[in-house]
Amino acid sequence: MIQRKQTIFLFLALLASIACLCLPVGSFEPKGMGTESTLMNLWISNANGGKDFRVWALFAILLVTCPINLFAIFDYHNRKRQARACAFSMLMIIGWYVVYGVFSQISMNGFTFHIEFAACLPLVAFVLLWLARHAILADEALVRAADRIR
Repeated sequence: MIQRKQTIFLFLALLASIACLCLPVGSFEPKGMGTESTLMNLWISNANGGKDFRVWALFAILLVTCPINLFAIFDYHNRKRQARACAFSMLMIIGWYVVYGVFSQISMNGFTFHIEFAACLPLVAFVLLWLARHAILADEALVRAADRIR
Protein backbone atom coordinates (compact mmCIF):
# COMPACT_ATOMS: atom_id res chain seq x y z
CA MET A 1 0.00 0.00 0.00
CA ILE A 2 1.21 3.45 -0.79
CA GLN A 3 -0.13 4.94 2.46
CA ARG A 4 2.32 3.13 4.73
CA LYS A 5 4.55 5.05 7.14
CA GLN A 6 7.67 4.18 5.16
CA THR A 7 6.20 6.04 2.19
CA ILE A 8 6.07 9.17 4.32
CA PHE A 9 9.69 8.62 5.38
CA LEU A 10 10.77 8.11 1.77
CA PHE A 11 8.90 11.21 0.61
CA LEU A 12 10.45 13.36 3.36
CA ALA A 13 13.90 12.00 2.46
CA LEU A 14 13.24 12.96 -1.16
CA LEU A 15 12.25 16.47 -0.11
CA ALA A 16 15.37 16.83 2.06
CA SER A 17 17.57 15.76 -0.87
CA ILE A 18 15.89 18.20 -3.25
CA ALA A 19 16.22 21.02 -0.72
CA CYS A 20 19.92 20.26 -0.32
CA LEU A 21 20.35 20.42 -4.10
CA CYS A 22 18.96 23.96 -4.15
CA LEU A 23 20.61 25.51 -1.07
CA PRO A 24 24.25 26.47 -0.40
CA VAL A 25 26.11 23.82 1.60
CA GLY A 26 29.16 25.84 2.61
CA SER A 27 31.14 29.02 2.25
CA PHE A 28 34.81 29.90 2.01
CA GLU A 29 35.97 33.02 3.83
CA PRO A 30 39.50 34.22 3.04
CA LYS A 31 41.86 34.50 6.01
CA GLY A 32 43.20 37.80 4.72
CA MET A 33 41.50 40.33 2.51
CA GLY A 34 39.09 39.12 -0.11
CA THR A 35 35.51 38.15 -0.65
CA GLU A 36 33.56 35.12 0.47
CA SER A 37 32.75 32.29 -1.94
CA THR A 38 29.64 30.15 -1.65
CA LEU A 39 29.71 26.38 -2.15
CA MET A 40 26.63 25.01 -3.86
CA ASN A 41 26.22 21.36 -4.85
CA LEU A 42 27.00 22.13 -8.50
CA TRP A 43 29.45 25.05 -8.32
CA ILE A 44 31.46 27.42 -6.17
CA SER A 45 30.15 30.94 -6.68
CA ASN A 46 32.75 33.69 -6.37
CA ALA A 47 31.91 37.24 -5.30
CA ASN A 48 32.66 38.56 -8.79
CA GLY A 49 29.93 36.31 -10.25
CA GLY A 50 32.20 33.58 -11.59
CA LYS A 51 31.34 29.93 -11.14
CA ASP A 52 33.76 27.05 -10.64
CA PHE A 53 32.19 23.70 -11.51
CA ARG A 54 34.80 21.40 -9.96
CA VAL A 55 32.36 20.28 -7.22
CA TRP A 56 29.86 18.81 -9.69
CA ALA A 57 30.21 15.39 -8.04
CA LEU A 58 28.16 16.57 -5.04
CA PHE A 59 25.32 17.47 -7.38
CA ALA A 60 25.60 14.21 -9.32
CA ILE A 61 25.41 12.06 -6.19
CA LEU A 62 22.29 13.78 -4.88
CA LEU A 63 20.78 13.84 -8.35
CA VAL A 64 21.11 10.04 -8.53
CA THR A 65 19.66 9.65 -5.04
CA CYS A 66 16.42 11.54 -5.83
CA PRO A 67 15.07 9.21 -8.57
CA ILE A 68 16.05 6.18 -6.50
CA ASN A 69 13.97 7.53 -3.61
CA LEU A 70 11.09 8.23 -5.99
CA PHE A 71 11.38 4.70 -7.38
CA ALA A 72 11.33 3.29 -3.85
CA ILE A 73 8.13 5.19 -3.05
CA PHE A 74 6.24 3.61 -5.94
CA ASP A 75 7.81 0.16 -5.67
CA TYR A 76 5.65 -0.85 -2.72
CA HIS A 77 4.68 -4.18 -4.32
CA ASN A 78 8.23 -5.52 -4.09
CA ARG A 79 9.38 -4.88 -0.53
CA LYS A 80 12.79 -6.52 -0.95
CA ARG A 81 13.68 -4.30 -3.90
CA GLN A 82 12.31 -1.30 -2.02
CA ALA A 83 14.57 -2.07 0.94
CA ARG A 84 17.57 -2.44 -1.40
CA ALA A 85 16.78 0.91 -3.00
CA CYS A 86 16.76 2.49 0.47
CA ALA A 87 20.10 0.88 1.31
CA PHE A 88 21.61 2.10 -1.97
CA SER A 89 20.36 5.64 -1.32
CA MET A 90 21.88 5.52 2.16
CA LEU A 91 25.19 4.42 0.64
CA MET A 92 25.03 7.29 -1.86
CA ILE A 93 24.46 9.78 0.97
CA ILE A 94 27.52 8.45 2.79
CA GLY A 95 29.42 8.94 -0.46
CA TRP A 96 28.10 12.52 -0.64
CA TYR A 97 29.57 13.27 2.78
CA VAL A 98 32.91 11.74 1.78
CA VAL A 99 33.06 13.89 -1.36
CA TYR A 100 31.91 16.94 0.62
CA GLY A 101 34.70 16.43 3.14
CA VAL A 102 37.30 15.94 0.44
CA PHE A 103 36.27 19.07 -1.46
CA SER A 104 36.13 21.17 1.70
CA GLN A 105 39.66 20.06 2.67
CA ILE A 106 41.13 20.49 -0.81
CA SER A 107 39.67 23.97 -1.28
CA MET A 108 40.83 25.35 2.09
CA ASN A 109 44.14 26.84 0.86
CA GLY A 110 44.12 30.20 2.64
CA PHE A 111 40.41 30.01 3.39
CA THR A 112 38.24 29.30 6.41
CA PHE A 113 35.43 26.88 5.57
CA HIS A 114 31.98 27.40 7.10
CA ILE A 115 29.36 24.66 6.97
CA GLU A 116 25.87 25.85 6.05
CA PHE A 117 22.55 24.44 7.30
CA ALA A 118 21.81 22.59 4.05
CA ALA A 119 24.80 20.31 4.64
CA CYS A 120 22.82 18.54 7.38
CA LEU A 121 19.87 17.77 5.08
CA PRO A 122 21.49 14.62 3.61
CA LEU A 123 21.96 13.39 7.18
CA VAL A 124 18.25 13.97 7.80
CA ALA A 125 17.51 12.07 4.57
CA PHE A 126 19.82 9.26 5.73
CA VAL A 127 17.94 8.91 9.03
CA LEU A 128 14.59 8.95 7.23
CA LEU A 129 15.80 6.30 4.77
CA TRP A 130 17.01 4.15 7.65
CA LEU A 131 13.59 4.45 9.32
CA ALA A 132 11.86 3.59 6.04
CA ARG A 133 14.09 0.57 5.46
CA HIS A 134 13.48 -0.63 9.00
CA ALA A 135 9.69 -0.35 8.50
CA ILE A 136 9.87 -2.08 5.11
CA LEU A 137 11.79 -5.01 6.57
CA ALA A 138 9.31 -5.20 9.47
CA ASP A 139 6.44 -5.39 6.97
CA GLU A 140 8.25 -8.12 5.06
CA ALA A 141 8.73 -10.11 8.27
CA LEU A 142 5.05 -9.67 9.10
CA VAL A 143 3.99 -10.94 5.67
CA ARG A 144 6.32 -13.94 5.94
CA ALA A 145 4.92 -14.78 9.36
CA ALA A 146 1.36 -14.57 8.04
CA ASP A 147 2.27 -16.81 5.10
CA ARG A 148 3.82 -19.33 7.47
CA ILE A 149 0.60 -19.54 9.50
CA ARG A 150 -1.50 -20.46 6.45
